[in-house]
Amino acid sequence: MPRSNNRPLYRSFAAPESAALLILSFLFVLPVLACASGQVELPNPRRLVIYSGARLTPEKERMEEVDARVREQMDSITLDPSFMIITQPQEGPVYPWEQMRLNAQGDTVNLSYQPGGGLRRGAYLIYAHLHLMAAQNRLDRWLPEAVGADEFELEKAILRQVAEVWLYQRSIFDARPYSILDEITYASENGFLDEFILTARPGSFVEARRDWLAENPDGNAAYVEWFQRTFERDPPGWSRGSQ
Repeated sequence: MPRSNNRPLYRSFAAPESAALLILSFLFVLPVLACASGQVELPNPRRLVIYSGARLTPEKERMEEVDARVREQMDSITLDPSFMIITQPQEGPVYPWEQMRLNAQGDTVNLSYQPGGGLRRGAYLIYAHLHLMAAQNRLDRWLPEAVGADEFELEKAILRQVAEVWLYQRSIFDARPYSILDEITYASENGFLDEFILTARPGSFVEARRDWLAENPDGNAAYVEWFQRTFERDPPGWSRGSQ
């Protein structure tokens, strides 16, 4: 898709968020400069805790791996001329998939998110980027384990990476808690990502949900119990069954 040199590679229609995006870019670039100079390394990840008391304790080595991957993806998002991500703020919580629209050519994504904390949008950009790479048959570089996967396995692999990005942003950069992304991350880290997706999006992966219920007759009850204990509300959480 042709572009002029001064055309933005991704755009937001909300002027106040432009400053947040610059902060986000700076925070992602800072570790690059620090590591390149050999003077500073990533800080030790802090432990995450939510209001129910549920905790996550990420390891520093793992967060360093995520840091390298995120920086590479952010470089692709800002420098690759073959696609565009257009972000649109909206009122109220929204999951990454709920308002994402990928065009037929596979080179432009329109994506909605709830403003509030500049780092939050980073996880949404990663989600859109990976779907674009899937549409352009370029997952071998970014998510090789999902090459050739069916729709459900692809979505699960993408959301697993989104969960790691949010874990990284919260534990390294002190991103504010956000229930939407916390749900995805806690589900992934506790081995309930399949259940989370199939419960939150029952109409999107009908066959996968049917097969999972047949293979795990007690799995749904275990997931509901875990979700209620962790988030002190019933699944599917904020989505109320989004597609």
